[in-house]
Amino acid sequence: MTASHQFNIADHEVRIVFSSTDVNSMALLPSLEPFRVSMNTGKPLLTLHVDDSLRPAVNRKRLRAFDTGNGDTVVFLLNDGGYQFIIRDTQNQDCAMLICNADFSDCHCALNGDSVMRAFGLNNALMMAYAYASCRHQTLLIHASCVAYGGYGYPFLAKSGTGKSTHSSLWLQHIENTELMNDDNPIIRVVDGTPYIYGSPWSGKTPCYRNMKRPLGALVAIERALANSIERQSTVPAFATLLVSCSSMSWDSAINDAVCNTVSAIISKTPVYTLHCLPDEAAARLCHATIAR
Repeated sequence: MTASHQFNIADHEVRIVFSSTDVNSMALLPSLEPFRVSMNTGKPLLTLHVDDSLRPAVNRKRLRAFDTGNGDTVVFLLNDGGYQFIIRDTQNQDCAMLICNADFSDCHCALNGDSVMRAFGLNNALMMAYAYASCRHQTLLIHASCVAYGGYGYPFLAKSGTGKSTHSSLWLQHIENTELMNDDNPIIRVVDGTPYIYGSPWSGKTPCYRNMKRPLGALVAIERALANSIERQSTVPAFATLLVSCSSMSWDSAINDAVCNTVSAIISKTPVYTLHCLPDEAAARLCHATIAR
């Protein structure tokens, strides 16, 4: 018995269809519930079919394996321009196989293992499919921790472990009326020339799955330092700062060009700063005083 579910993520419709609900169901993806919609609103950005009877593509070429931070993902290019991904966890166990067409609008996924492995595989398959499908629509899934303040959204960018979440928590503690939008993977989308930032169903280790939308106020790269200071970046460093924070596939020219074009559109409208900082209240107050609109 099949089951179909609809969601609105950054104003894009996403459908998930389960071929059987015996072991696979929305119980594997509780973080999507805040994004659920009751009916179809039109052609979806992507449809993900979950069917454990799916078999690997025959005509494929292995491209590479990349570390997601939670395990390796192996990528194959298919003869028709689509892709096949094998998603592995930190124990190097195969959790999911994802096969997509060239524009990621039609995706098929098979899951493997216990419920923990299946949840990990399905969550990562959907996140990848969404990132690569939406980038063609001026939408970027970014690696950041994001707060909302004064009607705007402010993402903090940095490598894992550098202090993004810490800086968000300092705003929450010391800057009144601050809200956490997302702690790992918010979404930026350009709508009619204006960049907006959205909460998403993917938030790393912090369960913050908020269906929120705010105009993008500024972007801040966090760098550890022995003293607090902040400076606005010029165009080229700003482009590089945002680009490295985006989910992309540099070897796919259509995806890479779409991401680069959207990054350019965002930084043309949005200031980008570097915050050299200690993990303290003064850093949050300096950042707030500089960037808040």
